[in-house]
Order: sequence, then C-alpha cells, then structure tokens
Amino acid sequence: MIRQALRSPSTNNWTEALVDVSARGVLEDAGDVELDGAHDPRQVISYAIAEIAEAGGRPISLGGDHSVTFPILRALRPHYPRLTVLHVDAHPDIYDSFEGDPFSHASPFARIMEAGLCDRLVQVGIRAMSPPQRAQVERFGVDVIDMPAWVAGRRPELEGPVYMTIDIDGIDPAFAPGVSHPEPGGLTVREVVTLIQSLPLPVVGADVVEYNPVRDFNGLTAYVCAKLVKEIVGRMVAGAVPT
Repeated sequence: MIRQALRSPSTNNWTEALVDVSARGVLEDAGDVELDGAHDPRQVISYAIAEIAEAGGRPISLGGDHSVTFPILRALRPHYPRLTVLHVDAHPDIYDSFEGDPFSHASPFARIMEAGLCDRLVQVGIRAMSPPQRAQVERFGVDVIDMPAWVAGRRPELEGPVYMTIDIDGIDPAFAPGVSHPEPGGLTVREVVTLIQSLPLPVVGADVVEYNPVRDFNGLTAYVCAKLVKEIVGRMVAGAVPT
C-alpha cells in the first residue's frame, strides 16, 4: 500500500525541496525481506540490511511492527561509530519484556540500548508512558520529548549521524487512522514533515512502521507514510554521509 501511494498519480515524484525521488539512484526498491519461518526473522532482517549498508546504501524500511528496528540497527551500527536515533511514536516501546516477549513490538528500544546500538535515543510525540517504561527511560538515559513538552516548544537537539524511526501512530489518528494502537492528542503530519526537513545532520537510515491497512480509511495513512518516505529521501540526498 505504501509503495502504491508512492507511485500514485494523485501526487508527483518531487519532495518539497524539489528532489526527484524517481531519478536514477535516488530511491531504489530492494524488494521484500522474505521470512520463511525456517530461520530467525531478526537474523534475516539484519542480513538484508547489512547487504544494503555494505553496498553503500542507506536503507528505508517500510512496514512491520516496531520490533524490526532492533535487527535493522544491529546491522547498521558497525558502519556508524557515532549514531543518534530519533524516534517518533505515541509509545516509548521500551518495556524490558511485553507479554512475555523481550523482542516484542513494545520492547525494541530496551534491546537497542542494552546492546549499545546507538549513542543517544531521542523520543518525540510520546503520550502513552507507563511507570515501568518511565523506569526504563531513566535507566537508559533516554531523552523524551513528550507531547506536553512538544506543545511547550521543546525540540530535539541532535548529535552525530541520525537514524530515524517513525511509528505512524506517533501522528494523531485524525491524520493517520490506519494503525493498530491509535492514541489521540498526537503530532500533525506537518509537524513530522518539518521535523524531518529540519534535521541538521545526515540521515543514514530510517523506518516507517506499524501501518495497518486493515484499519486505514481510503488509503489516507498510506499516503501519509509515502509523504514521510519522500521527505526522508530528500533529507538523505541533502545531507552528506560522514566517512
């Protein structure tokens, strides 16, 4: 659905900064990661991302739940000795374990921080914190810009190359209804687009996760995802990747 929205004739191939995402070498589709059930899916994801990174690419992963971010960063981290993760979400997704699964969609950032897969984690749009997650945030020194802080004017201060992970439920469900865990009171699409466009440092990878087409309305959320992907690509093109 996101791919279809990217190719839809209802819009065009240009970002707001006039980057043509259809131009050769700008945005290439590497296909789906095939999970056959015979191998550890996290290892399969890590291997696929590592192949892209080793070829000099900067991956943008679409779909799946937020558990995919851990194997993605496990593959990228060796290429970036310094790395900041910018995380847009309604939820911190940092439970030590959720429903008995330490690798669930609600736990990726606990595993990421334990494994040292980034130097700094900045979370934006949070509005569904729980006491156990608050304890984890404090344990790992996560910089949380929750919605009250965002409304008060606080914005991320970032260092080092950036990996951006966007749970689409970070956006208010009025703008993006196609999610499994809608949480009112969130960011607008324009606020997230502006956040992407204002990143002061290179973007070396990204994911857009937790889109649920079954709950979408006329493909609206797919178009939101596609818009974010295009602007991430535009930012990647604008920012030089450090060596």
